[in-house]
Amino acid sequence: MDEGTLRALLEALRATPDNGPLRVVVVDGLIAAGQPARALEHAGGDAAEVVMARARALHALGDLPAALVAYDAAVRANPTLEDRDLRGRLAATVTVHASDLGPRLRVVSNDDTDASEVARLLAPAQPAVKFADVGGLDEIKAQIDQRIILPFQKPALFAKYRKKAGGGILMYGPPGCGKTLLARATAGQCNATFLAVAIDDVLDMWIGESERKLHALFDKARASAPAVLFFDELEALAAKRTFTREGTSSKLVSLFLAEMDGFAQNNAGVLVLGATNVPWAIDAAFRRPGRFDRVLFVPPPDRPARVAILELLLAGRPVATDVAVDALAQRTSGFSGADLEHLVDTAADRAIAESLSRGGEVPIGHGHLVAALAEVKPTTTEWLTTARNYARYANEGGQYDEVLEFLARHGKR
Repeated sequence: MDEGTLRALLEALRATPDNGPLRVVVVDGLIAAGQPARALEHAGGDAAEVVMARARALHALGDLPAALVAYDAAVRANPTLEDRDLRGRLAATVTVHASDLGPRLRVVSNDDTDASEVARLLAPAQPAVKFADVGGLDEIKAQIDQRIILPFQKPALFAKYRKKAGGGILMYGPPGCGKTLLARATAGQCNATFLAVAIDDVLDMWIGESERKLHALFDKARASAPAVLFFDELEALAAKRTFTREGTSSKLVSLFLAEMDGFAQNNAGVLVLGATNVPWAIDAAFRRPGRFDRVLFVPPPDRPARVAILELLLAGRPVATDVAVDALAQRTSGFSGADLEHLVDTAADRAIAESLSRGGEVPIGHGHLVAALAEVKPTTTEWLTTARNYARYANEGGQYDEVLEFLARHGKR
């Protein structure tokens, strides 16, 4: 931009001092012309775009702390102005290394990672979850509270009746309906250590290593009591031995059963939670009392539960006043909690795209959510069809009575 154009823009700005977009053009033009001090003189104002221009001027002058303050203020006022490249330059640190043998070395870096950050990345800390953070599932919460949480909270009372805290609970149901979240909430309600076991934490290609790792995990839980040891996708570690072709898999199942029995070890204060989408694939020996003696069906959320889940998912986001959660809950029959989260995220993507096109924040409106309904479909139908067949023709001992009751209640035949 030449000097003549700048003079014309400055004349126009003096005539219309409240013209924010013009002020931004003037400031950026002066910065490009190598006049950052002069640019800063014209970067006054409270509009988010002008504050961001002021951050660029301060950066050009080398005042990084003040520029960073201005940048953060602008983004708070208008998130669409966020510029990660500029943010990285503003957060950079300059280190000058002096040397008697040659020129000084000037190092610019924006890497402020310390040991605590590395630990957080390797083992990300998850906030504690309570039952209030889990939408719906009130009946299951009540069962867990009575059978599991109270023994942890009132051990003396239960000891009089020779009842110990701990044991095993198996949760099953369609994927995405909150089994993992329930496990975390149970640990949060108990104020117990929560140990989530991934499949690759146990399975190993070398003979004997899987068994050793499983034993070490149970030892860790006993040492951390009260503790909740959670196995997700349990069928990978506890599949029926009848259909297992490899002897090593049978040995792992047998060791798992022995660890849960606590015959050689004291499992008091250790609650073992398992979650699976295919309970019919779990070895029957796990269901006997003393192991997974309590089996809970976690169904897709009903309408009141969907209302609660949608309210939790929308909390903390910019939401328009026209959003009708009850109407959305009515139109999302068969949606799992994960499906509802996908629905809200899809609506948020639409609101973000609209915000970027308008240059200002647009809250999530009812129209965004209704449009997202055309893309997001329930994922529980296939599981319920399979479970219905097992409940009808392989319901030994009434183990799937809850599934049949759910199907009858919701008219899914």
